[in-house]
Amino acid sequence: MQRLLRPRVLLTALYRPEIFPLPRFPLAISDLARAARSTLTGQVDLLDMQLGVTLDDLIAALEENPPDILGVSATFGQHDLMLRLLDQVYGMAVAPLALAGGSLTARNERLLLDRYPQLLIARGAGEPTIQDAISYWHGDLSLPDIRGIGYSGNSRAQKGLLQVGRYRRTRTIANRAQTDNLPELDLLDATFTHRGVAQLETSRGCTNYCSFCPRGHKGTWSGARADGMPAVLAAMSKVFDRHPETSRTLYLVDEEFIGGDPDAAPRALAVADTVHSAGFRWESSCRVDQVVDPHRDRQWHLDRAHMWHGLLQRGLRRMLFGVESGVTSILERFNKETTAEQNALAIRTLTALGVPTRFTYITFDPLMTRDELAESHAFQARTDLLLRPLPHLPVATIVDGVRDETFVAAHTTGRPLHTGISYMLVSMECLIGAAYTRRAEQAGLTRTVRPSMGRVDADYADWRIGSASHHAQLWIDRNFAFDYTLKSLEKILDGQARRQVRAARVVLKNAAATLLGRMLDLIDRHPLHTPAPEALNPALIDLLNRGLGEVQAAMTPTIATVLAVLPADRADILTTAHTHWTTPTGWALINTADPCGT
Repeated sequence: MQRLLRPRVLLTALYRPEIFPLPRFPLAISDLARAARSTLTGQVDLLDMQLGVTLDDLIAALEENPPDILGVSATFGQHDLMLRLLDQVYGMAVAPLALAGGSLTARNERLLLDRYPQLLIARGAGEPTIQDAISYWHGDLSLPDIRGIGYSGNSRAQKGLLQVGRYRRTRTIANRAQTDNLPELDLLDATFTHRGVAQLETSRGCTNYCSFCPRGHKGTWSGARADGMPAVLAAMSKVFDRHPETSRTLYLVDEEFIGGDPDAAPRALAVADTVHSAGFRWESSCRVDQVVDPHRDRQWHLDRAHMWHGLLQRGLRRMLFGVESGVTSILERFNKETTAEQNALAIRTLTALGVPTRFTYITFDPLMTRDELAESHAFQARTDLLLRPLPHLPVATIVDGVRDETFVAAHTTGRPLHTGISYMLVSMECLIGAAYTRRAEQAGLTRTVRPSMGRVDADYADWRIGSASHHAQLWIDRNFAFDYTLKSLEKILDGQARRQVRAARVVLKNAAATLLGRMLDLIDRHPLHTPAPEALNPALIDLLNRGLGEVQAAMTPTIATVLAVLPADRADILTTAHTHWTTPTGWALINTADPCGT
């Protein structure tokens, strides 16, 4: 009986509502809850700060009913919240066994272990780690037997451990060894009540090694089998039934939905069929080389085009692609293993096939030249990439036609690419542990380490681009909460309301594209070899002020149109966000950028 009741496990997710107004279903702690409960020992509770729980509430809950094991999930921008929480934890008379995980903690492992020698850092997939932590609490395992952790240790080597100075790391479990990455649904109903969206994973890892990504699972993709999904989909469907106003859309947060296995296309179709058969539409992410690959023959491209049609028939609502740049030299620096021409052909193919898309794009990076920035701006402005959907044409006609400029001219929408970019004016983040960061360091550009964001500050090789990047981030951060609200509403709406919200986002994208063009003109009036930020920076602020006034004026009638078609509760959310956005403030950074974010 004791093993059934203990340990008491509390899994928590940190959050900043002032930056991200609407929640996402917390997969990180929900997946761990399923893994912990599968041991049939102890009790598991979940607390998510997205759902109205403040940090003070969380601390009070810890003091009132101390858990035996505490799991903390933290991501970028939440380092200070985690420090406040852990300071309280280790000030308790009897501190719980504490595990910290998430994309931020792995970057800050040493800093955290220096401050909290008793802390365990989850360094990989958390499911085996939480299961082993429960066994460790019961005395069934020793500390070095807990899979996938970093912790403080003495200098004596132990079998099976990687010694990193005075720290130790145990072996992690590869993605392919994870047989179940489905969540518990404790918090799904509350997520919908707070106007959030449903998330699920059908694969983990990525097939590539992008230089800006510090994650340890690069190149280690693994997909889950479709036949394991129906039970959780049926349970999710029942929760959706209680919230009929919420779009029945699942966000499959895979970094690479399709993957690189020999059966990639059949598996993707099987997963899509399973999700759609359960009554859902769905969105996800994948790489451009799942559409166009110069190393593959024409038959492969025909087969992939048929696959994309098949995914559309099985409920695909939209797919995100990490284009990242339209300049081959930049793509090489990012180690994307794609080219500008490949990106262009993929965008044409997808849009002609009728696949709704969005693209991530990194506009600024510390190592870029002025010519690269100009070329990147020109790529974002191209009107020969977004084609009209051509469902009446055979896929062979489309696969061949996207390479024919006459065909392209006949079918282009005339819209610039930037209208399809998810977030404009993004700058490269030099994340701790990333290959790009090491290259910036070799160039003498890296500066202060910022553990709260898991990054290193970096100067720009071209000081003018550095100034433009800084002011572009000011622009992003000034508009972020409003744009994020629009994006979140778009996720939970269907039909005309969704289209109108998307149109409002395009107003912001157009304003950002105009600002980038003006920045380039300003850069060209300041010589590279005569740094004069005291002259350039005030001029950039003038551009920001001018652009903000223009976009707020353009947005006024657009928002009126959107509000007219929104349900009352959604309209209230948008009205509040719009009021905050139009309230005069200065220009300040909030540090929200995440280059792998969705």
